[in-house]
Amino acid sequence: MPTTGSGRSAEARLVGRLLARRLLAPVVRALRLARTLIEPAADRLTVAPQDLRTADPTVADDIYAGVFAFSGQIVECRGRSPFEVTPPGPEWARVLHGFGWLRHLRAADTAVARANARALVDDWLRMGEHPALAWEGDVVARRLLAWLSQAPMILADADPVFYHRFLAGLTRHFRQLRIRRGEEPAGLPRLKSAIAMLACAVTVEGFRRFVRAASRRLDDELDRQILPDGGHVGRNPNAVVEILVDLLPLRQVLAARGLPVSQAMTGAIDRMMPMVRFFRHDDGALALFNGASASPTDLVATIFAYDEAKSRPHGNAPHSGYQRLEASGAVVVMDCGVAPPIELSQAAHAGTLAFELSSGHSRFVVNCGAPFRPIGEWRRLARTTAAHSALVVDDHSSARVAEQGLLAKLAGPVLVAGPRDVPVERREEAFEDEGVEISVTATHDGWRRGYGVLHERSLRLTADGDQLDGLDRILPAPGARAVADVPFVVRFHLHPSIRSEHVAGGIRLTAPNGEAWDFVCTEVEPELEPSVHLADSHGLRRAEQITLTVAAGGPREIAWTFLHTTRSLIPRH
Repeated sequence: MPTTGSGRSAEARLVGRLLARRLLAPVVRALRLARTLIEPAADRLTVAPQDLRTADPTVADDIYAGVFAFSGQIVECRGRSPFEVTPPGPEWARVLHGFGWLRHLRAADTAVARANARALVDDWLRMGEHPALAWEGDVVARRLLAWLSQAPMILADADPVFYHRFLAGLTRHFRQLRIRRGEEPAGLPRLKSAIAMLACAVTVEGFRRFVRAASRRLDDELDRQILPDGGHVGRNPNAVVEILVDLLPLRQVLAARGLPVSQAMTGAIDRMMPMVRFFRHDDGALALFNGASASPTDLVATIFAYDEAKSRPHGNAPHSGYQRLEASGAVVVMDCGVAPPIELSQAAHAGTLAFELSSGHSRFVVNCGAPFRPIGEWRRLARTTAAHSALVVDDHSSARVAEQGLLAKLAGPVLVAGPRDVPVERREEAFEDEGVEISVTATHDGWRRGYGVLHERSLRLTADGDQLDGLDRILPAPGARAVADVPFVVRFHLHPSIRSEHVAGGIRLTAPNGEAWDFVCTEVEPELEPSVHLADSHGLRRAEQITLTVAAGGPREIAWTFLHTTRSLIPRH
């Protein structure tokens, strides 16, 4: 898809900013380095932030045996330090150097596990050289947070020499984040760095003088990244969970040290809590949009334990660009937003107007999601419109991923040339003794430039939650030169646990618990085709998809319906 004039100018401005930042970075870094050399070093740890992530003590046995399984890849060290072996891939190496796996050793709660943890940290501290990715801002922040949270275990029974070496390591990491602040990729890495800096300033007695500056920096990032409705500016549902799981312990540490919790932090947490519920299906999984992968259901449950208000999800998230329709156990989540700002779109997907449908504890219609582990071309394919339960025009995505050129080199595989205008209309109509019927109609212009068309999708969930009506329309874009008579396919990706079959009048979808929904479309014969579910912690899973294929000369308007079998129009066996 060609890039619009305004799109090209936005990309050019971003390239200019990134180039200027890269050219100025060495000068700024040198000035900051000179200042840190006369600043105090870490002297004493006063408190450790809690690690809310779930730990598995059985993993400690693997680590003790020299087996490190990260990102779907396993390395057996055979008596060598894991930091000396050749990593099987960059993601594996980032997890290794991030030290988040220390929590499994803590969970084992044995003298052997504590000694093993201390030995592995000491291995890292003693090594003179580490790969460049070990000093990436996000990895440094993750490692610092892991060391701080696991410090009671690491330092248990430690001798004075190791204790001072560990404090020197904290000093180096804290200074590294301060010297290179602003050089991290925009978005979550920069926010993670700000959280780690404040956590270190609060927990290390000698760094208390930096609390105010670190708090201001974190407040700035929270104001910049957490939207008024509680979503993250990158539009990834998982990002909200990732932020809260680090932010909640930091709030506790501030309170334990008698330090004020800023209004920006309190407000961000209060806004994000209901947003987690907004994205959550009743089976505990989060909706799969814009880089979301296998849901950390354990973390979601932990976060809800901190939600004293027990907030209910709101249905309209206009700043994040999502809509939620819910009635009697049926949940629909729909993407009604434009792509994130270019600099924050490295993981964003071309899934505008895609939706997911769940009923009870079963997900029926989903998006393919992002691969839980980086496997070949799947991460790139997951970002295409065809990997979403959406309409696809002429086998082209509604946005393009910049994978080559100067922009990609500076900012990564960002999303460009996507929808820039997505008007949304939401209607709610209450019925006595039945509930509320919810309708959402949205339009996007992602194919305006290349094909001269707009895509309009309307969804209506009945008050009893037993019927979801949909209408997809291809409309000529006002003022466009291209013709509106284009081929398109409407795709509905099914969760891999759903069994599908053709029946008289449509397609029946049955969940493992026996609950069933029927799909009906009268204008076009629905077909079942292979699909793949990417967002699974165990790897890729085979799945199916319902497709409605329309040729260039076919109808421009397709109506379809999902019906719970209690009201199905299809005869039941």
